[in-house]
Amino acid sequence: MSRPSNISGFSVIPVSYNSSTIHYLYARVHASGKSDARKILPEGRTLFLVNVPPDATERELVLFFKHSGTVEKVLFDFNVKEINNDVSDSEDDEDESMVDAAANDEDEQPARKKQRKQKTKDEVPTIIPLPTQPLRKIGRTGRSAHVIFLDSSSLERALASASKPRAWPTSSEEPSGLSHYQALYSSLRPPLDSVRAYADSFLEVHEYNLAKQRQKSKYRKGEAIVDEDGFTLVTRGGAYGQTLGGGVGVASKRFQRSGQTTSRSRGQKKEKKEKAGFYAFQRAEKQRSELMELKRKWEEDKAKVEQLKASRRFKPY
Repeated sequence: MSRPSNISGFSVIPVSYNSSTIHYLYARVHASGKSDARKILPEGRTLFLVNVPPDATERELVLFFKHSGTVEKVLFDFNVKEINNDVSDSEDDEDESMVDAAANDEDEQPARKKQRKQKTKDEVPTIIPLPTQPLRKIGRTGRSAHVIFLDSSSLERALASASKPRAWPTSSEEPSGLSHYQALYSSLRPPLDSVRAYADSFLEVHEYNLAKQRQKSKYRKGEAIVDEDGFTLVTRGGAYGQTLGGGVGVASKRFQRSGQTTSRSRGQKKEKKEKAGFYAFQRAEKQRSELMELKRKWEEDKAKVEQLKASRRFKPY
């Protein structure tokens, strides 16, 4: 059965994966009436592809059309709105980074002077990354792509019908097929030594950041914390009623009652209190002493009754 060279305006390009598997790409010249798309996809140099393999990469398409000419760029699943948003976001990020860089330079000028005075500089810890392996991105089935050539003649050669299927290029850096999933499985399960080094470095960076935050914290001794409205932060944080920052605060309840910060004087160690009834022998001794006390009281009451009977004053009824 003969293969058609053109279907609904698309040129059929056969691709050979192996001796028994043939894949078909459908290509035509890209034409767009939108001005935004013309800036990104120039007319006369852009090839529109359909039924692109889901695991195809930009490098593989560049190598596949190498016989036609030089490929400038490859865009997968092109969307004008997403591209414009990405461009505007990147421009905004660049502007913000420039402003932040200028502000940081102004802030770092006095800091640099202090660093020059210091003989030793603190080493900032970094996170040791886990071992990674380059993996290809798997897209959806039947996706599209735009291939932009350097000249229009390359586009014409790419659209010329091929009599024999051309082999699909392979890359050893990014495995495909079963090798891709084997590499993905290995990358998701790194060695224990690497995981331990990553965890230790992460905790070290976390502790370093916490120490830096404590140094930059506004809650310092002797400094009152005043908010935007002019109110001083008041908390029950000290024995003498000082605030976290060192202003006027609320005194503790013990200090309000007696004027003393603690019940013991300075230098006096706190006495250890033993819990009553904690051990079994303590509970047994407590019960024995209660029984002895009841027996003693009963004997006293009995003696009082006998004494009243002897004096003939005992009248129970």
